[in-house]
Amino acid sequence: MRFEETEIAGVVIVEIEPASDERGLFARLHCPDEFAAAGHPFDPAQTSLSRNTAAFTLRGMHYQAPPHAETKLVRVTRGRAFDVAVDLRPDSPTHRRWVSVELSADNARAVLIPQGVAHGFLTLEPETDVVYQIAPRYEAGHDRGVRWNDPAFAIAWPAEPKVISPRDAAYADYL
Repeated sequence: MRFEETEIAGVVIVEIEPASDERGLFARLHCPDEFAAAGHPFDPAQTSLSRNTAAFTLRGMHYQAPPHAETKLVRVTRGRAFDVAVDLRPDSPTHRRWVSVELSADNARAVLIPQGVAHGFLTLEPETDVVYQIAPRYEAGHDRGVRWNDPAFAIAWPAEPKVISPRDAAYADYL
């Protein structure tokens, strides 16, 4: 695996290094030892799937509040998504800044989202599946979010969402 740092500390794009032959390819998607050696220890406790039937479905911007904050490794296994991370850590030099990466079944990239960073995505194709590996395990009642189009972040989404949950649409602006 190759680890590409972004301008937000801890938000890392993970590229596979496939071995190919006449059968196709084989690649490691996660290895706790390789993540630790790259300076990003991550040993997931659970794996979740977000299945999205419509193009331009928006999910986000989500995070878990301490003491149950989560780190996530996010990957698209079917379709394509515009994936976004927003730094909400008040002491961070990149506080309120965002980065994006296109994740797709074809490019097989993943993005590591650390604790204190909100995450969301906009599907770019119908039938897009997003797989999350999460550590520590999810704890109900600590879900939080910020508005996807909050002017404090000015995220340059590639399109307006066509599908968004009432909860995600109703998040307040970040203070």
